[in-house]
Formats: sequence, structure tokens, C-alpha cells
Amino acid sequence: MAEGKTARLHLEGKDYDLAVLSPTAGPDVVDIRKLYGDAGVFTYDPGFTSTASCDSTITYIDGDKGELWYRGYPIEQLAAQSHYLEVCYLLLYGELPNPDQLLDFETRVTRHTMVHEQMHYFFRGFRRDSHPMATMVGVVGAMSAFYHDSIDINDPVQREIASIRLIAKVPTIAAMAYKYSLGQPFVYPRNELDYASNFLHMCFSVPAEPYHVDPALSRAMDRIFTLHADHEQNASTSTVRLAGSSGANPFACIAAGIACLWGPAHGGANQACLEMLREIGSVERIPEFLARAKDKNDPFRLMGFGHRVYKNFDPRAKVMKESADEVLDLLGVHNNPTLQVAKELERIALEDEYFVSKKLYPNVDFYSGIILEAMGFPTSMFTPIFALSRTVGWISQWKEMIADPQNKIGRPRQLYVGAPRRDYKPLDQR
Repeated sequence: MAEGKTARLHLEGKDYDLAVLSPTAGPDVVDIRKLYGDAGVFTYDPGFTSTASCDSTITYIDGDKGELWYRGYPIEQLAAQSHYLEVCYLLLYGELPNPDQLLDFETRVTRHTMVHEQMHYFFRGFRRDSHPMATMVGVVGAMSAFYHDSIDINDPVQREIASIRLIAKVPTIAAMAYKYSLGQPFVYPRNELDYASNFLHMCFSVPAEPYHVDPALSRAMDRIFTLHADHEQNASTSTVRLAGSSGANPFACIAAGIACLWGPAHGGANQACLEMLREIGSVERIPEFLARAKDKNDPFRLMGFGHRVYKNFDPRAKVMKESADEVLDLLGVHNNPTLQVAKELERIALEDEYFVSKKLYPNVDFYSGIILEAMGFPTSMFTPIFALSRTVGWISQWKEMIADPQNKIGRPRQLYVGAPRRDYKPLDQR
């Protein structure tokens, strides 16, 4: 970060010079770390939308240009030319691996995909109709009770072991949560399968008959993982960092991130999108719902269009649209009413003046929901799949924070607007 420029704050007759930091990319940042000590005031920024909580070298987003980079590499290039575990290596270590490094990394992940056998009994404590995300929050948080040799955050070796374990085991835990909700037996991971194929196998195979993972579906799954691997300082990532700032163990931190991701405004968006498509029901009803979406007095809003960060197009959506078209062609599910509604809505959104003028393009949640629905996943599994995709991003951000010499426990301030000081009155005087 380059320094040199300053910003001047004039307050109550005094001037305060604040350093201005210049990043590699993105807007300059006014450094207010000493503001309270020097001037005795806080800044007010609900949602922290104008506040940089950390410096980071991992992910960069330019919402106006529609850009997303992992360690400087555009997401479109990684999705087209790389694969998820290579992207995991990039996010964790900062550079793309050479062939030997990649083989070693993939081997370490593959050899850690099984979970402790006693964790099977842990699942059975949940009701069968529990949401898979509720199960994942509990089971991932409980990993610290099973893997005591990787919870010392001050030991770089233990941090590395925990990182590999989480990347390897969270897909197994997600698949187990799915199988448990169906009343089907758990399926053990297969070391000869790649990461995405292994996940699909654990979700859809049964002991009674062989299951073949279609390479096209595996590739589409891998792309979903890659496109969701990290997304800068979003709500769940910030939650992981905040939990980690207290010194909590990595499994607890990732469980906190999963809990945050569960919210419909965050990881639940693709589930909400598909539920909206089902509510519309048929192509004939689309005009009715479009009219409602354009009516300022109607609370209905179209899910899966536009993005709070990307003010242009979501760069992930272009790649996901290609995968959606490939998967729908492969599975031949074009007669599905929900998917017909999705395709027609997509066409309208790219042509309708209302959508175009407001830049309400189909986003990544719109297409990922279509793909997962076509693959056979219920909507309850959409967010768990998002969680396993994002695990590597959370871990990378957590590791970066732990190694940062400026790291301190998170402690946001507040603008207090409650009652002024008052004295307690005994009960008989109230």
C-alpha cells in the first residue's frame, strides 16, 4: 500500500490530517485508525459498506466494471482453464502450483476426505427433517472435538493440517447431511474420483447399484465450486475473520461462517430464486409477476437478478450460463416448467428496457439454482453446496488474518441512541 496523500478533517476548530492509502486496485482508503485517539470521535457506517476492515491479497472485486480476481487472476480464466483444487491452492498459497505441487496438494486433500467414524453417530442426534445447513453448522463446529491435533492457531503446521482437513471433509459432511435427510445410508468417499465427482458420488450413489458420474456434470459442479470459492469481505467471510480475531479454533470459525451464509440475503439467494420460479409456475404467468416487480408499491421482487456489489454484470454469471446450457442439453430437461420459466425470464431480462436500464442482469444465483435443480438436488442443498465451495475462501482469509502482525480482536463501535444516564428506582416507587 502506497502512502503519501492525506485527507484533512476539520472538527470543532481543529484540523486532523489522515493518511490516505493507495491499494493495488480499487479506491483509495482513508486511514482512521488514530481518529478516536486524536480527535475523540468514531465514524458511523452501518453495514461497513464504506469501511475497509483489513488489507488483503486474496480477492478483488470491481463492481462497476464487473470484475472478480482471485490473487490477480480473472475468474473467467480460472473457470475456463483451471479446476477447483488448483484454485484452492491458488487461494491458500498465493500462486498457481507447478505439477508436483498440485499433485501433492490433491493427494493430501484426497487422503483426508473420510471423517471420523464416531461422527456418524453425531448425525443421528438430528431429526431427519433437519435442514442440511443446521446439520452442517453443528457437525463442522464439532470437528474440534474430533481433531485435537489441529486446533492450536499459533502453530503453522496445525493451521495447515486444519486447512486441508476442512477442504477435504466439508464435502463429505455436506453429502452426509443430504443422505441423512433422505434416510439413505452414508456413502464413503472414493479416492480414485476427482473432487467434484467424489461429491456427486457421495450424494447420489446407493449401495444397491453402481453409479457413474457423468464428466459433464462433474465439470459443471467443479465450476460451481470455483465460482463460489471466495468473494472478498462479504458477510460470512467477515464473520469468519471476526470469530478468528478472538483466537477461536478454525473449525469454530468455519462453522460461524456457515451459520452466516445460511441467511437468505447471502448464501440462500439461489434457493430463494428457485422458489420464486416455482411460485411463478408457468411461462404464461411471467407478465403478471413482471408487472408486480415493476410496481414500487408491491413488495414482490425478482430474485436472481442484479447484485448489491456488481453494478454492471456479475462476471460469474456468464460462465454459469454456459454450464447451465450444457447441463440442460445433457439432461434433456427442457420440458420442466420451472426451467422453462427460468429461460423465458432470462430472455426478457436481457431485452426488456426496465431490466436493461437498471442493469438487472441474471446473476450467479439465478444460473446455479437452475443447474443444481437439473442435477437433482433439492433446494435445501443449495446453500450447503455454497458452503463447501466457500470453505477454501474462508480458510484463506482466516490464515491471512492469523498471520497478519496488525491482527487484533474485532470490536466495532456504535452510535448510542438509547436512554441517557438515569438512576435505579426501587420496585415500590415505579
